[in-house]
Amino acid sequence: MARTLGQDLAAALRFYSRLPLPARDDTAFAPPDINRIAYAIPVAGAVLGLIGALALILAMAVKLPAFLAAVLTVAVLALATGCFHEDGLADTADGLGGGRDRAHKLTIMRDSRIGTYGGTALLLGLLLRIGALEALALSVGPLRAGLALIAGEAASRAAGVLLIAALPPARTDGAGASVGRPSEAAAMSCALVAALIVCVLMVAAFGIGAAFAGLIGPVLVLLVMMRLSSRLIGGQTGDVAGATQQVAVIVFLLGVLIFGGR
Repeated sequence: MARTLGQDLAAALRFYSRLPLPARDDTAFAPPDINRIAYAIPVAGAVLGLIGALALILAMAVKLPAFLAAVLTVAVLALATGCFHEDGLADTADGLGGGRDRAHKLTIMRDSRIGTYGGTALLLGLLLRIGALEALALSVGPLRAGLALIAGEAASRAAGVLLIAALPPARTDGAGASVGRPSEAAAMSCALVAALIVCVLMVAAFGIGAAFAGLIGPVLVLLVMMRLSSRLIGGQTGDVAGATQQVAVIVFLLGVLIFGGR
């Protein structure tokens, strides 16, 4: 069981990050079977969150201002993930915001160039994450802020998986289609693992109110993104899943700040 968890976690981290994990063969870097690794995806998010949390704690330990510590934290996460989800946020904003119709929106989302909607969404997303982390670090300290980041990265990764499970692929040859759709059981296992991580970390560090906000926030983001994606492009894409993750982690951190940041 431990070996299977380790293999599935490694597969999830290879897909969602740029961490230099060893692999036995080239197939290890192919899109994973999301049905198999769904339960490990929130754990992978927590691992990435831990990397960011350590950056935040170390930066403040050497007396950097909270703002610079938060900037470095977000920069470390961007490097660790290769801006995987940030790219999805920008592409989704460009496509959903600027396309004339379904086909045009999907075409824009595939364009590697960034437009006005995408640039604005990316800038706002970075500022909101930095601002939330700075405020948390100042109000509750870097350790508890780091725990919130770990939980938020886990919960937001689960939101992206649940989006893929809930909606059909908007196109048959995109990243959202290449990993397959999680079964109901796989999606449930992903949600339960994420909820466990959030409850353990948030109740211990902030209390029940913050834990509840941390669970509800990503769910609301998921519902909104499902509605938008279904109505505007007729399904989900990998970009929309990435955008869901980005918005969910922002809402998570803001929820913890509002209900536990004192």
